[in-house]
Amino acid sequence: MNQRDKEEQRKIDEYKKNPLINFSDSINRSMTGDLGALTKGGCLHKIIITGIITALLFFLSRCSN
Repeated sequence: MNQRDKEEQRKIDEYKKNPLINFSDSINRSMTGDLGALTKGGCLHKIIITGIITALLFFLSRCSN
């Protein structure tokens, strides 16, 4: 196991012991804007995020003209 896997396993164990940690963690991440959370999903998740970002950039480029 590498360091990232150990950290993820530790978080999973904490969530099982105290479910409100997940809620608190979500609130804290939303306030700080943890962009690393966007890249931790599977392949489909990454494709959806890439599509949203591409559409947003396209929309912004059309609005600026």
